[in-house]
Amino acid sequence: MTSDDINDTARFFTSRRDRELLGALDTARVPAHVAVIMDGNGRWAKRRGLPRIAGHRAGAKALRECILTALALRIRYLTVYSFSSENWRRPADEVTGLMSLFAEVLDREVGSLDEKGVCLRVIGRREGLPEATEASFANAESVTGHNDRLTMLVALDYGSRDEILAAVRSLAADAAAGSLDPACIDEAAFADRLMTAGIPDPDLLVRTSGEERVSNFLLWQIAYSELWFTATMWPDFRRGDLLRAVVEYQRRDRRFGG
Repeated sequence: MTSDDINDTARFFTSRRDRELLGALDTARVPAHVAVIMDGNGRWAKRRGLPRIAGHRAGAKALRECILTALALRIRYLTVYSFSSENWRRPADEVTGLMSLFAEVLDREVGSLDEKGVCLRVIGRREGLPEATEASFANAESVTGHNDRLTMLVALDYGSRDEILAAVRSLAADAAAGSLDPACIDEAAFADRLMTAGIPDPDLLVRTSGEERVSNFLLWQIAYSELWFTATMWPDFRRGDLLRAVVEYQRRDRRFGG
């Protein structure tokens, strides 16, 4: 996939179905920020009699396609739920395999991400990550930090309730120290204490695999996001699926409570 292919949406979307969707796309109303709950890797593998890590490997390929599609559609921010704080409860061999896979994929793809103008940022806790995994993410952040074509936030060991509680504690500590007037705490002040500070809230939240819940993901930030659910398992998620989500997003009337 060349940069020219990504820049030319007509060359990027090649199937007949995708071309039809492309005809319905309003390029002036593409969501600035799309968040994705990448669900279904384990079930995808189980249906094929494969180990769960095979589903995660297939999911990594789907993520690459999702990034390319976001670039082709000129989406500015992409946030992906890669590993929740609850995922540590999974079998130890699956967690170990996932952490190794994160490092492997990042080390292989960091040059491509940088070449395409992707800035990678991690949100979540890093303290419990294996050293090699944390080092790979830190290196990717350093290498791609100057880019501004697409900012990709990777939610890793992330839980929204933990994020909100940390923001509350931070504000409370400043108020107790006398450096913050509690009466001055508004939505903007609170958002500045979140891990997504400086990033606009998602316009669109996508979840794959047929589940219709948000699973402790960006609870504050998605207050007015449009939600789009698909039965497609994440490893089968293709560029046309994200295009369809964006086209359906554009058909909705966003009133923000008004």
